[in-house]
Amino acid sequence: MASAFVSFTGVGKSSLVHLLCQNQVLGNPSWTVGCSVDVRVHDYKEGTPEEKTYYIELWDIGGSVGSASSVKSTRAVFYNSVNGIILVHDLTNKKSSQNLYRWSLEALNRDLVPTGVLVTNGDYDREQFADNQIPLLVIGTKLDQIHESKRHEVLTRTAFLAEDFNAEEINLDCTNPRYLAAGSSNAVKLSRFFDKIPGFPDRKRFGGAALKNLHYD
Repeated sequence: MASAFVSFTGVGKSSLVHLLCQNQVLGNPSWTVGCSVDVRVHDYKEGTPEEKTYYIELWDIGGSVGSASSVKSTRAVFYNSVNGIILVHDLTNKKSSQNLYRWSLEALNRDLVPTGVLVTNGDYDREQFADNQIPLLVIGTKLDQIHESKRHEVLTRTAFLAEDFNAEEINLDCTNPRYLAAGSSNAVKLSRFFDKIPGFPDRKRFGGAALKNLHYD
């Protein structure tokens, strides 16, 4: 079983992965080179008779949009058997949000435009995802860097982004663990997303699922 963690460079992805897996703030984040792997413990259907505990691997795959054909071919290897996608964007950078359309199309093998072309919501046809069976979750980072007077405007825009993907949305500050505190609405959304990933009921207790975290430079 595999899932994908899709994001654009510089969005705070490494900090997010560390927070998700270690419940701690990453003190000195750096660019991902090659591939790094971290593991999250997930309680499937927590609090129900069906509850089971699993390890989920988060794979951080380095990449670049510079040499489109070769890099895209390399990334395609990691898209195989994807069972879930987390789309990560920087709330302070509108372009990073727009880039999610491009990466999601590629990850779902529906890349209808060249890798070097930006797909904006103006060019986006949500019917492309009408028959998508892969669970999606949208996470916006760097919420702390948005001035209070601008937050309503930014969060309204990103809410439409999540709606386009027919996905739930989490907005947070990766330097503050309280945004993912147990019992919080964000923690519930995250757990709900992982529960949707196909295959959990068929795996042994503490079975591993790979969550591939794709990083683009």
